[in-house]
Formats: sequence, C-alpha cells, structure tokens
Amino acid sequence: MQHGIHFISGLPRSGSTLLAALLRQNPRFHTRMSGPVAGWFGTMLNEMSGRNEYEVFISDAQRRAVLRGLFEGYYHDVHPHKVVFDTNRSWCSRLPALAELFPDARVICCVRHVGWIMDSIERLVRRNRFRVSRMFNFDSGGTVYNRIGGLAEPSGLVGFSLNAVKEAYYGEQSDRLLVVTYESLCRSPAAVLDAVYAFIGEAPFAHDFDNLVYDEAEFDDRLGMPGLHSVAAKVCHTERQPLLPPDLFARF
Repeated sequence: MQHGIHFISGLPRSGSTLLAALLRQNPRFHTRMSGPVAGWFGTMLNEMSGRNEYEVFISDAQRRAVLRGLFEGYYHDVHPHKVVFDTNRSWCSRLPALAELFPDARVICCVRHVGWIMDSIERLVRRNRFRVSRMFNFDSGGTVYNRIGGLAEPSGLVGFSLNAVKEAYYGEQSDRLLVVTYESLCRSPAAVLDAVYAFIGEAPFAHDFDNLVYDEAEFDDRLGMPGLHSVAAKVCHTERQPLLPPDLFARF
C-alpha cells in the first residue's frame, strides 16, 4: 500500500460511517462503510490452516504475502494515489496480524454506550416495520427482548464487537488504537478529526461539517434495513429519550 493504510473499527451504530463520510471529503483519502476484505481475511486464514491438506506447503511468509495481497488486490486502483481506510468491526480482533502486515497502520475505534447502540438498532427496526432484516436472519418473530438478546450474544453483532474492542484496548498493540466516542464525534467533529490526523501523521484538512454526502442505499435495502448507513447532511448531536423498555435499556 504505497500511501499507507489505516483501519476504522469498533462498535456498530457508533459513528464509523459518519467518520468515513467526513474523511472521504479529503481527496487524499479513500474510505467508505464496511467492506469485504475482513471477511476474506478470516476465510484465507482458515484455508491456510491445518484444515487444508496442503497446509504443509504453506509457510508463514506465504501466509503474510497472501493476506497482504488481499488489500493490494482489492485497492489496486486506489492505493497508488490515496491513503486507504478499511472499515470493519472485526479489525479490533486482528491487531497482532495487522501490526505485522502494516507496521505503520493505525486503528480508529468508534465506541458508544451499549444501551444507546441497542436503542439505535431497535429504532431502525421499528422505522422499517414492513421489512425483515438479514440482521435478524430474516426472522419476523420475537420481541424486542429477543432481538436485543441476540445482538448481545458473544457471537452477536454487538456482543462480538464489544469483546473485540476490549481485546484490542487491553492488548499489546493498544498504542495503535485511537478511541473515538460517538458523542465527541457528533458534538466536536473538528476536534476529533484534528486528533485523528495527528494520530495517523497526516496534514490537517478543512472539512465541511454542514454538507455531508454519503449513503449506501442499495446495500441497506438488500440487508432489509434501509437507512442503516445514511448520514445526515449536518454533523450534530440530537438528544432523545430511549425507546427500549426501561429494564432492557438499564441492562446495558
């Protein structure tokens, strides 16, 4: 990656798409919502393990080259002239590997109080009341307690992400992690971006916080969750009351 690569990770509904929308205003940067590279990364690790009868012919050097090649191939038309930010919640669980593949890479970790994450997801569910989402295995049954309980499981959308963040935060590569709270990003975007630029060693850029343009309508529609990656035109923080039942919100 000639101009470098960094990563955006953390918790869902915590500002990663908003951060990507802001960063992509800089013509030196390439970023968007979560992409496929992290999934390929895990698949290739599995396929180069002992489950493959030809694993005996694969050296660690070849493993590193193959995994790095996933990024080189996917971003081949981008990285010759731009800094890449690859977004995925699973990157926080891959810090040791990322540190070896890309020694200069940093991870921007977006976080938010888990109760508000759950509330945000449930708000989308109710907004799309006539859709059934892949997020819940296209199952229209159950209640808010079933949905939130599933999200909180260790393998669930929120539970896995939270465990991955804690793994990164308390791990040996934690110095590569910049934690950004959703509230800070919405209330003080200029200060947050100043911190991001300083952390990755890039020159500051004048961002426009009142005219954002970013949406992934086709992806969200296929997921059965329209609006999941829609970004408001103006960066701001809106106070609201939770719509989760009080006992469920208090659990988190």
